[in-house]
Amino acid sequence: MQAVETKIRENRRFTITTLSLEFPVVALSVVYKFVTENLNHKKLCSRWAPRPLTTEHKEKRFASSLNFLIRYEEEGDDMLSRIVTGDKTWVPHITPESKQQSMEGRQTSSPIKDKAKQTPSKRKIRAIVFWDRHGI
Repeated sequence: MQAVETKIRENRRFTITTLSLEFPVVALSVVYKFVTENLNHKKLCSRWAPRPLTTEHKEKRFASSLNFLIRYEEEGDDMLSRIVTGDKTWVPHITPESKQQSMEGRQTSSPIKDKAKQTPSKRKIRAIVFWDRHGI
């Protein structure tokens, strides 16, 4: 089974099927049990980033982080209380009720209600929220 562990280290994007093809003598269920129970590997996915950062963005983030670190060394926890961040989003005035939300319990003999398809409102509100280390 040391060979299985070596193959996993060679290719971190392994699947149980590819491992079992490498070792045809060992049953697929045995490989699965060894990988999950003995080696404690789990099936995980990487988080997707919205888009890769450019070199310029990376440099700006690094400079900002370095600036915060230097200020934190000089000023201590008081500096953290002065950091404010925010986010913004568009919120429609009226959010139509989904088909799932409008479901109700009825007897089979009761008449069927018609529901016209609603479109989201074109009118929107811009919601902007700011918060600091203590909350909103």
